[in-house]
Amino acid sequence: MINSGYYPYLKLCCILLLCSLSVRAQQLTTAGKPAQLAIRQAGDHSIRITLKPISFKEEFPFSPALIERHYPAPVILLTTLGKPEKKKVGNLYVTVQPAPLTITVTSLSGALIQKLVFNEDNTLSFNLTDEPVLGMGEGGHKPAAGTNWRNEPIEFDRNGRLQEMQPRWQSDAYGSRNPVPLLIGTEGWALFMASPWVQVDMQHKGQGVFIPWRPKPEDAVQQNEKNQGLAQGKGLPPADSVIPGLYDLFVFDASQPATLMKEVALLSGPAVMPPKWAMGYMQSHRTLEDENQMLGIVDTFRAKKIPIDAVIYLGTGFTPRGWNKEQPSFEFNPEVFHRDPKVVLDDFHKKHVKVVMHMVPWDRDKLPTLHGSIPAKSGEILDMGHIQNYWKQHTDLVKMGVDAFWPDEGDWFNLFERIKRHQLYYQGPLSTRPDVRPWSLHRNGYLGIARWGGWVWSGDTESSWKTLEGQIAVGINYSLSTSPYWGSDIGGFYANAEKTGELYARWYQFGAFCPSFRSHGRTWMTSLPWGWGLNDMGVIEGNNSNSGDKNDKRNIRQSEMNNPLIEPVTKKYTELRYQLLPYNYSLAWEARYTGMPFMRALWLYYPKDEIARHTGNEYLWGKDMLIAPVFEKGAVTREVYLPEGDWYDWWTNDKLTGGQTVKRSVTLTDMPIYVKAGAIIPFDPIRQYTAEPAKEPTTIKVYRGADGDFTLYEDDGISEEYLKGKGTWIKLSWNDKTKQLSLRPGSPAGTENLPVKQHFKIELLPDGVIKNITYQNKAIKVDF
Repeated sequence: MINSGYYPYLKLCCILLLCSLSVRAQQLTTAGKPAQLAIRQAGDHSIRITLKPISFKEEFPFSPALIERHYPAPVILLTTLGKPEKKKVGNLYVTVQPAPLTITVTSLSGALIQKLVFNEDNTLSFNLTDEPVLGMGEGGHKPAAGTNWRNEPIEFDRNGRLQEMQPRWQSDAYGSRNPVPLLIGTEGWALFMASPWVQVDMQHKGQGVFIPWRPKPEDAVQQNEKNQGLAQGKGLPPADSVIPGLYDLFVFDASQPATLMKEVALLSGPAVMPPKWAMGYMQSHRTLEDENQMLGIVDTFRAKKIPIDAVIYLGTGFTPRGWNKEQPSFEFNPEVFHRDPKVVLDDFHKKHVKVVMHMVPWDRDKLPTLHGSIPAKSGEILDMGHIQNYWKQHTDLVKMGVDAFWPDEGDWFNLFERIKRHQLYYQGPLSTRPDVRPWSLHRNGYLGIARWGGWVWSGDTESSWKTLEGQIAVGINYSLSTSPYWGSDIGGFYANAEKTGELYARWYQFGAFCPSFRSHGRTWMTSLPWGWGLNDMGVIEGNNSNSGDKNDKRNIRQSEMNNPLIEPVTKKYTELRYQLLPYNYSLAWEARYTGMPFMRALWLYYPKDEIARHTGNEYLWGKDMLIAPVFEKGAVTREVYLPEGDWYDWWTNDKLTGGQTVKRSVTLTDMPIYVKAGAIIPFDPIRQYTAEPAKEPTTIKVYRGADGDFTLYEDDGISEEYLKGKGTWIKLSWNDKTKQLSLRPGSPAGTENLPVKQHFKIELLPDGVIKNITYQNKAIKVDF
């Protein structure tokens, strides 16, 4: 006989069992549809989270930002969830909880990296503190109507704002906005939202929110040149690629920033090496008279002994008389080229300069889309929009001697086409000249373009001191989240009364420490290194920036001309750029091998330093040179924050202790540069072009006071042989205690260290002691 007290107990057990079964059977959903959650390892310190409707059969949504590579099977694969599930995914722990679906990512030591919550309204929340959030692509916010942007603080930290993530043309302090949903939380996390396209709301303390883009009917209409002013789908993924409820995102442990940069490069593809000439100075021209004027300006560079490697010519229509007939055109302008263009281009090459031509794309009637590969893959449709067919229109120019292209405009392309355009100008030139590295300069960019040689400039900026300040922050954030290669129009594009010789000189100093070192702007003769010393500023071009500032309606004041102080400054910093060629070219290899950019946020090396995290008006060039551009009119001092360690003033060799802000006196010729104790800086004699043979040995500057190391990289600077692992790596190590510098072959695994015999001057600083050595691919030690 059963005890009557047993029935309530049995009833309770049944209820608990039913509840348990009910919880275990809870179906995951997204956008109201049954869903599958997959979490897998992406890198050693990153994971990939994919939540998708079960009806979506592909493993991942397509993203041109990501390279095609094998990903391991999911460690966590769920369609139902009733109780928390915790597993180790690579070097991270991941806990998944239901109702609402929540994913918590921690380090192996238990430190919280990120907590993600999938909300019922299809948004995704993430943890957010008051610490800066960096990256997120190029450009900044759009100033509110009626505000004077010259008086507003510069946006370096992305936190605290609704980031609308709208690609757009913009002038003011920031230039073009090319957003990338790669958020870098400086307390040790990073997120990349591969899909969907999102706005990022970081206005509220404690929580950020990804808000998915929900295309409207008009967003599905392909934009073109005529309606590009509308903010519809331009620069966004194709509207038909949007799958409601589909999320594909990466979570990174960014507690070691160098590891983050390498893992981002692992996912988006390593940067290709540029041709070495692209590390030199480039001079842009606007209104052209004729070939004699063009060649004469190159002759002036050579006569003045101001180094130069490339000249860039704008197209007709963007200026009254350009290199070609009315843009878009592939025909040389007979008003400019009186002789056979090939003969003229040969004359440029004899003067050791490359020629870069400005190009804009056909509108949709002749270029309906951009798709495909070069060479075309099986199954690709070779129509008017296939990039192989479009490239064929360029080949005659290349055969006549055009070295590279400046693909301007194309703002009406969607995101996939914008990235495809980078691919076009990388694969296309290689198909025509198979062993010559391509180079191109673009207005639009996104994560992943580095593998296509992605160089981007910040667009049509204003000539203003506020813009110069803004470009520093823009360059740092771009370098963290898009590509290692970036620059701005030295002096600003829209000339106005604020543009002076002083502004140009300060911008030029900054430009010497940007990957792209190029002068360009309206009233273009003032963009020549000697232009401010002339009485005649040349063709005066109007300002149509529509910034709303009445001062912008005036042009450069005649009283600013005949200034003899500017040319010596531009010459000094151009020479410095060329003297640092072996250092800078080694940074290009680092960008490829480690993912580290040229312009490096202080946070990358000092992540625990609260001041370094917030500093966006100075940066590291490599790991050991600190660059502090002067961006205030009439400045006689510049405050510079020096992180921990000892630092040397580049110009005086004075030693300072870090962990403090110093006030450095400046004249017009000074831009503060500091070098960290232990730094090893290869330094060349002055060249007039990058391929000019050096007449003296490279000097290896060693700054004593701490141990240090540097890998000096070299290759032929032209060919694709580096892709086969062929080059020269010299590992330089300084032992401060023993005062000994060692040199040895330092080629990474899988590479071939080519034979080398090289003479060096080893200079110990600040002592100034010099020793001469010969290195021949064998370990050698130099004692001081």
